[in-house]
Amino acid sequence: MAETTAHTDTIPQAASQAPAQEHQQHPIGLYLVVWLLLFVLSTFSYLVDYVGLQGYLRWSLILIFMLLKAGLIVAIFMHMAWERLALIYAILLPPLLVLVFVALMVSESHYVLLSRLTFFGAAP
Repeated sequence: MAETTAHTDTIPQAASQAPAQEHQQHPIGLYLVVWLLLFVLSTFSYLVDYVGLQGYLRWSLILIFMLLKAGLIVAIFMHMAWERLALIYAILLPPLLVLVFVALMVSESHYVLLSRLTFFGAAP
């Protein structure tokens, strides 16, 4: 019938534990540069309010600075820049899809409002 073979080839103990003991060290300078960039972006974000910008320009600048800061934090401090692409997709893709679906719902809400105003007239 079928014979079973015992494999006696084993991995040496030192070689099997080497990857578990190695840690990737990032230079402290990288973290200091990112911290400085976060400080500068936060300063610009506060300057938007200090200068007194209003309207879409204000909100677009605040959102741009917010996304830049969030991207730096996720990439460096959460070590996403050194992760596999599959893990990056697993963490970043769902929030992006939520934003796409929110944009679709906003578009749909404008259509519904226009339809209601067309068929039922203006609100009293």
